[in-house]
Amino acid sequence: MTSQLPVDDRPAPPGTDRWRDPALRPEERAEALIPLMSLEEKVAQLVGLWVGADASGEGVAPHQNDLVEHTPPWPDAIRSGLGQLTRPFGTAPVDPTRGARSLAASQAQIVAASRFGIPAQVHEECLTGFAAWRATAFPAPLCWGAAFDPALVEEMAGRIGRSMRAAGVHQGLAPVLDVTRDYRWGRTEETIGEDPYLVGTTGAAYVRGLERSGVVATLKHFAGYSASRGGRNLAPTPMGHRELADVILPPFEMALRLGGARSVMHSYAEIDGVPVAADEGLLTRVLREQWGFEGTLVADYFAVRFLQTLHGVAADAGAAAALALRAGIDVELPTVDAYGAPLMAAVRAGAVGEDLVDRALRRVLIQKIELGLLDGDWRGSPTDVGELILDDDENRQVALRLARQSVILLRNRDGLLPLTADQHVALVGPVADDPLAMLGCYSFPLHIGVRYPEHGIGVEIPSLRTELQRLHPYVTHVPGTAVTGDDTSGIAAAVAAATEADVCVLAVGDRAGLFGRGTSGEGCDAVDLRLPGVQADLVREVLATGTPVVLVVLSGRPYALGPEVDGAAAIVQAFFPGQRGGQALAEVLTGAVNPSGRLPVSVPRHAGGLPGTYLSPVLGRRTEVSSVDPTPAFGFGHGLGYTSFDWTDAEVVGEAPAGADEPVSWPVDGDATVGVTIRNTGSRAGTEVVQLYLHDPVAQTTRPVVRLIGYARVPLKPGDEARVTFEVPADVTSFTGVHGRRIVEPGDVELRLGRSSDDFAARLALRLVGDERQVGHDRQLVSRVRVRPAPERGR
Repeated sequence: MTSQLPVDDRPAPPGTDRWRDPALRPEERAEALIPLMSLEEKVAQLVGLWVGADASGEGVAPHQNDLVEHTPPWPDAIRSGLGQLTRPFGTAPVDPTRGARSLAASQAQIVAASRFGIPAQVHEECLTGFAAWRATAFPAPLCWGAAFDPALVEEMAGRIGRSMRAAGVHQGLAPVLDVTRDYRWGRTEETIGEDPYLVGTTGAAYVRGLERSGVVATLKHFAGYSASRGGRNLAPTPMGHRELADVILPPFEMALRLGGARSVMHSYAEIDGVPVAADEGLLTRVLREQWGFEGTLVADYFAVRFLQTLHGVAADAGAAAALALRAGIDVELPTVDAYGAPLMAAVRAGAVGEDLVDRALRRVLIQKIELGLLDGDWRGSPTDVGELILDDDENRQVALRLARQSVILLRNRDGLLPLTADQHVALVGPVADDPLAMLGCYSFPLHIGVRYPEHGIGVEIPSLRTELQRLHPYVTHVPGTAVTGDDTSGIAAAVAAATEADVCVLAVGDRAGLFGRGTSGEGCDAVDLRLPGVQADLVREVLATGTPVVLVVLSGRPYALGPEVDGAAAIVQAFFPGQRGGQALAEVLTGAVNPSGRLPVSVPRHAGGLPGTYLSPVLGRRTEVSSVDPTPAFGFGHGLGYTSFDWTDAEVVGEAPAGADEPVSWPVDGDATVGVTIRNTGSRAGTEVVQLYLHDPVAQTTRPVVRLIGYARVPLKPGDEARVTFEVPADVTSFTGVHGRRIVEPGDVELRLGRSSDDFAARLALRLVGDERQVGHDRQLVSRVRVRPAPERGR
């Protein structure tokens, strides 16, 4: 059975254009249109078509994929209308201006071909920038988490969104809100981190930036995808309700409520044997009925058909379509398949009610109306498109700022860093002179461009070698090894260079790719956390020279940095910092930039003993009943700089304890305010990242020893100080209790102010007082933070 849509050649009924009236609410316009549409026209709005823009600027052509039995020719595909156009820029390199003109031409064809003249909604990937040739490649999401700076992430997303809108794109498939649970998972590089509060607040900022530019943000991947067994892509997810509710779902809640996302993409996961694509409980009862989400729910690519081919819960494409539609999936992506002829056959046979088609259609039409696609004055002709510049100076500056803030100094014994101008530096390692080592797998050059080498990268991406040699007068480069493979023949030359140098900068890490074509990225999972290839041999041999070593790890996941790297005097971690990442790293190494990044994921001490993150209860940490010590080499939130800070005057503001040894009372429906003074006691300007953690020692279920509930970047000049204040709603202490409800539980807790999840400057005792209180989706989600100049001392 093919997925081609039958043709409806009937003229639009006269006098039925209320759906075009902009004075009516979107819901009213959608309701006016739906009864006028045939089943073919309805279903056509629920599918995408994977296309590639024509370099001539004259149109697009369907993209053939071996996961789809049949892709209809372009004229047939658009005769009844079309819901979405899939990735016209992100399928093959195309000049941006010509691509935009091709897209506009194809939209005009869609409008002319169907009775109602509704343009398609166009979506693209945009995780590390607009996934188009010659578009800025921004830092990967782990860098967003490392920066602890949602405002900068929002600025970046706004710039990405404006580029997309200028090209005619309406929807972006980002951000990824999966909370890292197993570092072996190849898509760890696409996550923001291992803490739901950091992921949620940062992800919501990205959504705000994208949505304010006029682009629909799509939250991915709802939900449970990152907790797959063994860290394997698409493997089953063994997860209980409590972990799902308390760790996995909160970032999606934050991005919907605090960001205003208008679309959600379900995950490929199956949780406890139920594929999410068929899970009505998660996709409808939780997302829509409990949370009140009113936007569109789109399928991850080919996931509807996967209900048949991979999960085995549907006998054929029609049954798969029925399961997905009933669960709540509105649009099948990337291209027409199960939601085409198989779905129509199921409706006509009575296996699927047309009311379910109408339910999905209503959501699709409302979103198109909000985007202006059903307005009578909509225009999309090729003459509307001027020259498009997708990689301008402003974009590159934002990319550089984020890259700088994301570089993490993990260790700096004896002040080896920053490098001094008189030192002779040996720069060795397989990623030292590789521009693509700066990019994640969803950047256009690695996601698409590697298949079209004749087009070139499309943007300038200086390597670490290029930038370090620009900033430092004495740099010798020897690669030593490749990222992968077992060739050790170059190690001797690297050892010789290190031996002759004053300092060796040893750059190791990953090469992002897809489905086994890299060491990090989608489908590039790891069996353990050893460095890929023979890089560990290179590290061992270079450390044995006795030359002081700066180990630079440029990767998409944290690798084990335990006893085998104890000899490294300094360690710097960067997570695919984007096209200006080489400059940012070189500036940190030479001292032009004072590092301020903090770990969004823990760095393990051992390559095995997985999975595990810092969000562990007592028995998930080191105990006397197990010979395995999971204590990380560097904990979540850790990071150093080139200056020093004092933390003083930590207190619960405006409250006094009932007695000398009593905690401060905190109503279960109230706020607690805590503050601390930060002073730069060093000789140069720097930024401290103040982190606030909750410790709940006794609860009705086991709780993480600590979890993040607030943070603030505090830039200070030498000698300056600032007062940092957190207003913490009791709601942020809530968790899923023994009866499956989210509660605020009375009892003693600590608010810990610290430099990281295992380095605390102050522990403030409080007591939540009152009756146990149930909270829901309308609870307060974040702590409010203020950073102000501290009052002058002595007054």
